[in-house]
Amino acid sequence: MGLRTAAEYMEGLRDGRTVYFHGRPVADVTGHPHLGVAAKHAALDFELAEDDRHQELFTWADDRGSLHSRYYKRPESSGDLLNRREMIETSTRCGRSVVLLVKEIGTDALFALDLVTRVVDDKAGTAYNDRVAAFHRHCRDLDLTLAVAQTDVKGDRSLLPSQQAHPDYYVRIVEEGDDGIVVRGAKAHTTGTPVVDELIVLPTRAIGAEDSSYAVAFAVPVDTPGVKLLASPFGAAEGDSSFHYPVSSRHRLVDTLTVFEDVFVPRERVFLQGEWQAAGFLANTFVEFHRFTAVSYKPPLCDLFIGAAALLAEYNGIEKAGHVREKLTQLIAWTETVRGLSRAAAHDCRITDSGLAVPEVVLTNLAKFHFAARYHDAIRWVQDIAGGLVVTGPSEQDMDSHETRPYIDRFLGGGNGAEASDRLKAMNLVRDLTASDFGGYNQFLAIHAEGSLEAQKITIHRDYDIDRCKSLAAEAIGVDRG
Repeated sequence: MGLRTAAEYMEGLRDGRTVYFHGRPVADVTGHPHLGVAAKHAALDFELAEDDRHQELFTWADDRGSLHSRYYKRPESSGDLLNRREMIETSTRCGRSVVLLVKEIGTDALFALDLVTRVVDDKAGTAYNDRVAAFHRHCRDLDLTLAVAQTDVKGDRSLLPSQQAHPDYYVRIVEEGDDGIVVRGAKAHTTGTPVVDELIVLPTRAIGAEDSSYAVAFAVPVDTPGVKLLASPFGAAEGDSSFHYPVSSRHRLVDTLTVFEDVFVPRERVFLQGEWQAAGFLANTFVEFHRFTAVSYKPPLCDLFIGAAALLAEYNGIEKAGHVREKLTQLIAWTETVRGLSRAAAHDCRITDSGLAVPEVVLTNLAKFHFAARYHDAIRWVQDIAGGLVVTGPSEQDMDSHETRPYIDRFLGGGNGAEASDRLKAMNLVRDLTASDFGGYNQFLAIHAEGSLEAQKITIHRDYDIDRCKSLAAEAIGVDRG
């Protein structure tokens, strides 16, 4: 089939999938006032692949000359990872700092499944890798979109899955047959689910033999019977005004509580079935790829922070103030550290025995940790430069009123000849990014998406070669460590 158009993608979402919003079923996500915006945002992926200015970056030809989305290209070098990073940053910038995430995260999971199932097959004599390869080709050839459901609802986090008050706090296998399995449970924080074609499910943690029924990975179409999506209303504009909400009125993600109510999964779509030793391995391997995606899509938001702060410093007439230069420098250092570390992670990738390029783990986690740890500082710097009109300024209706507009034009102009309307638009950009429902959503994403700050610290400490440094210290003091 090859590449789909944006219209074909939107039509594919009208398949009778079970989605709820504010407790009510949604018949057509593409026409819904909230979910439809998320679908149009995701459609940018297909528009970019058709755009002559971006087609070379977003598409690639296989050995037979067939054209595909480049997201489905298996990374086999630092160059492939750098291209992937550039693709993610470019598409996110086109989404005004909102990542598309309808192919990025799914292919992260496919690469992790490719790597892990090779190991499982070698040890257990299974044939999972052939199934993963077939599913990869299926998604590539039909130009499908993907979500990943990994985070179980967990219940009491101090307990393993089989120790919970009831058994469905983690997704588990409840029936097994020659033709497939039946699964039950729920996953939280699943991004993009209502606006994708396929859903990949992965385990979320290391488990023991007593939890083997929870060691399951599979893929199903979103319209599969028993898959039910409870869409979150949070993280979007309270209205459709592009004046008040220049980003979130047109670009948004949607997350779901993803319920599996006795869902049948065909045998060829099962990628892990009870091999509990591999659950943690798969969870961690997926994160190695997905955190690289994360630090590839963060810089466009950082760039907007810099731009909004600098523009308002000009409009407010304070661009020469020492504290403003200091804050802008801090924002630039924050942004370019994240961008530079993500590029370095691609350059320093490791190549597996199967030829798969894996981003360098410590550098990837350092980038994500640095972004998240300084995010609230960045908000403070931007808001301090912007000023109080961010949350006390007049409304779009005041701008449109012949009675009130003259007062706005007379009193709210700014430095360097700034028009009141331009100054307010810049204020509204800061509010949308930092002080709206969308801004609050982004603050939580900074801390928790792709793993918490603690998760990154654990990974950095675990994967860094501390022993090498101990040996250097011992050598410096003349101690033989043996």
